[in-house]
Amino acid sequence: MSDRIEEALRRAGESAAFITVTAERARREAGPGPLVAWKDLFDVAGTRSTNGSATRRTAPVAVVDAPVVRKVAAAGAVCVGKTNQSEFAFSGLGLNPHFGNPVNPLAPDRVPGGSSSGSAVAVADGIVDLAIGTDTSGSVRVPAAFCGLVGYKASIDRYDRTGMLPLAPSLDTMGVFTRDVADAVRADAWLRGVPAARPPVVRFRCVVPAGELVDDCDPSVARAFRATLSTLEESGVDIEHRPLPSLVEAQDLLDRHGTPAVAEAYRRYGHFLTDPGDVDPLVLRRLTRFDPAGEPAVRAALAGLRARLTEELAGAVLLCPTVRDPAPRVAPLLADLDVMESANRRALRTTMLLSCFGLPGVALPHGTLPDGLRGSVLLSTPAGDDDRLLAVATAIWPLG
Repeated sequence: MSDRIEEALRRAGESAAFITVTAERARREAGPGPLVAWKDLFDVAGTRSTNGSATRRTAPVAVVDAPVVRKVAAAGAVCVGKTNQSEFAFSGLGLNPHFGNPVNPLAPDRVPGGSSSGSAVAVADGIVDLAIGTDTSGSVRVPAAFCGLVGYKASIDRYDRTGMLPLAPSLDTMGVFTRDVADAVRADAWLRGVPAARPPVVRFRCVVPAGELVDDCDPSVARAFRATLSTLEESGVDIEHRPLPSLVEAQDLLDRHGTPAVAEAYRRYGHFLTDPGDVDPLVLRRLTRFDPAGEPAVRAALAGLRARLTEELAGAVLLCPTVRDPAPRVAPLLADLDVMESANRRALRTTMLLSCFGLPGVALPHGTLPDGLRGSVLLSTPAGDDDRLLAVATAIWPLG
């Protein structure tokens, strides 16, 4: 048991996936429970939360655990440390110029996805059994897809967010990275402080949306998605292919006026545009995209669009590729900020849209892509329908 923990601590200390290793705590908590890591924006007693930023290297040290950290510890998990991330949790690529870039274990020359990059890599590399991240515009679902993991993004009010540094409070959620759905279900129960139980068997059908969520994909991603659909249909899953007009209208609105995530991030971090210091250039570039004139139109329309999407789904589960492209290569991004911004926009395009609808989601690996990467499909349900979402993910896992 102690050998397992010591090996995890050693590997965590050598990995760019971690910012802080909590060796003393891990040895104190030593037991048969799972090894866990926390994104470095959660309060873990005795550590500071850098939020991936050099501006927080001297932030106050947390005196007590965040409620979710306390609940997971009470379930018997062993805290190995706190993980690297995109600065301020504000990028879908997962690179960090201050603390190093977490390395994607599937393809070391490609990004791990963000913003919860260190959390994903810590699980994909086998250092810990599960890791907790946050997801505002895709920050759990995207790195889960790029690193070949199960990634569950919860509805916004499923867990206590006290002791978690915010980015865009109207969208910020938590999520978990695991290697199978059963562990995600257990982690969800621990985060809520309730007994873990296998979800009930449910009847369900899926809707694949017509339009760009499926059509605007790299050919390798499209092939992997078609293979997933075939696997599901062969197992008896009822799959419909039809338009969901609310998604199309919402995407057009976001394309014209920007997203609530950028608006809220600007209000929190926009002051760095006049005094940038050592802030990630991609973060600064994204902050300039805030459109104050367009924000009211977006917010006014979203409530109605959310209700319409629920009606259009009519009880079905939304099914689409999690991301549209394989994980991009790191070198071209570091060489050209315009290329990096474009890649970031593409990485988040699907998940950001679904976040604006408040949908919880489970990314599931299936199929293969070039260079050892995995395909990933995303199951989503209306906000608050997490129990059914996890039951459906359990029903179809493993995909083969």
